[in-house]
Parts: sequence; C-alpha cells; structure tokens
Amino acid sequence: MRRREFITLLGGVAAWPLAARAQEGERVRRIGVLTPYDENDPLSKSIVSAFTQALADLGWTDGRNVRMDFRWADGDINRIRALAHELVGLRSDIILANGNAATIALQRETRTIPIVFVRGADPVTTGIVARLDRPGGNVTGFSAGEATGGKDFELLSEIAPGLKRAAIMFHPDLPGRPLADIPSFEAAARSLKVEPIMAPVRSDAEIETAIIALGREPGGGLDVPGDAFTIVHRASIISAAARNNVPAVYSGTEFARDGGLLSYSPDQVDLSRRAASYVDRILRGEKPGDLPVQLPTKFEMVLNLKTAKTLGIEVPLSLQQRADEVIE
Repeated sequence: MRRREFITLLGGVAAWPLAARAQEGERVRRIGVLTPYDENDPLSKSIVSAFTQALADLGWTDGRNVRMDFRWADGDINRIRALAHELVGLRSDIILANGNAATIALQRETRTIPIVFVRGADPVTTGIVARLDRPGGNVTGFSAGEATGGKDFELLSEIAPGLKRAAIMFHPDLPGRPLADIPSFEAAARSLKVEPIMAPVRSDAEIETAIIALGREPGGGLDVPGDAFTIVHRASIISAAARNNVPAVYSGTEFARDGGLLSYSPDQVDLSRRAASYVDRILRGEKPGDLPVQLPTKFEMVLNLKTAKTLGIEVPLSLQQRADEVIE
C-alpha cells in the first residue's frame, strides 16, 4: 500500500465517529470523487476546493451529513479503472467524475449509482449520454462543451501564422477524449491548409520523440487537449516544446501558467462549483437522467508572453487584448 493510500485510509477511519454522531439526527450520505490527476497538483486542489465549498454552501458538510471518498489516479489509465471499481464497491450514494476517462470507467462499473461528471468533452459523441437535454440513465453533468480542438487550432494559427503541419497529442488508450477532439482538430487544420498529424503518446519518451519530429523543420505546431494523461505529464510536454522550438496551444489554464505558450478552455473551477448543485439535487431525490447536461458559460484564454519571447514569436496585440490573463 502506498503512503498516500495509507494516510487516506487513516483519515477515513477517523471520520467515522463524526459520521456516527451525525446519523443520530440525519442520514449520512456517501459521496465518491474520482479525479484522474495528482492529489498534490494545484489544479486538483482548486477543483476539489470549489466543489466541496459549493456543497457546504448547499448544506452538505464532510463529517456531518456526508462522507467524502476521494480517489486520485495520477494520470494512470489502469488506475482510473481500478479506482472506479473501488468507489462503486463502497456503495456510494453518488459519484463525481472528473473528465471523460473517469466517467466512462464508472459507467462500466454501475448503471444504478448516480454519476455527475465535470469537464467531460462532448458527452454525446463519446457515448456518455444519449442526449444533452434529457440524458437518461444514471449519468448527467457539466460538460466542457463540444471539443475545443477547432478553436484551439485557430488560436495556434493566429499566434504562429507560418504553420505548415500540426499534431494533436493524446493517449490512444484513454476512452472518450480522442474521439471528441480529433474530428474538430482535423477540420480546423484542413480549413487553414495545415497538415493534421496524429501524435499518440503513452510515456515521456514518446512525448519527446513526437515533439522532436515536429521541430525538425520550421512550420511545426502542437495542439494538446487537457486529459488525464497530458495534464499529469504537462511538464514534459511544455519543456519538450520549448527545447524544440514548437509553438503549442493547450486546453487548460494550468498549461500556460506552467510555461506553455497559450491555453484556451472552459473555466474548470466554475464547472466544479456548478456540479455541486446537481449532487445536491440528486441527493434530495431528483433523478440524474432527468437533469440536462449543462454546457460551460465561462471560457479562459491565458497567454504566456515570456514563452512567446523564448520561441521568437511576436504575439499580435489583438490576441493579447483578448486574453483573460497575460503572463509576462
């Protein structure tokens, strides 16, 4: 057993006396949370904090009337599946799933326990739900919207107008995400007369190889959707892109804040905060299949001028003015 798991287990044991006392006045509900990232990642902390605070504002407090079971997969595809099985086995009343991979893994384990997803890309295309307005079954949530590969790529071509070929990077075994992002990426690339390239990667070594190939000749670019694998391995992707002089656009503000050139994505903290409202409604008796999938209402663009300078890119003033955050 890893140290983190042992500490989590001790924390769960310590929480039981509080839960037992709460049961004297009200039923203690069990909420599972499956997050595919690293527990200590700032992104993970901000997502979880937003969700738990919003739940508390709605009257659900860990240790009083709910017990929270957090599981972190560290970007490991097999671990996501194992943790999904574990959370279902705990007989959770409801489970929050962060991203497509976590949602699909949970769906394979249960068709009865309610699942609320957050940040899943294009849930209809990926087969998570049948319809947005009435998803049916045991799953609903807050989507990242239609895949942002098209918009991402438009921004990449604007900041690096000399693009001749561009790769979309993804883990080929990750369920859902490539299916959502690749079509929009290919369509956007072809509309701008740029050669679209597939860059499936499973390790840091494969990340390095793919980016080296892009940087061998001028005109190479990179589009990186934010998924369980790329987020955990973002340091490797960002550093390889810098070393090989490859301009890249990312789906997730964490990439640009950690040194990536440019990011464009829904506001993940806002999605997590809003997800608490559905967890609340389901715990109070509503059915997940009757709650429409919600689309993002806030998007963020973060531009890293320091990285642009390193890459020798002059960022158009119009793009700087449209950015929500500029890192200098």
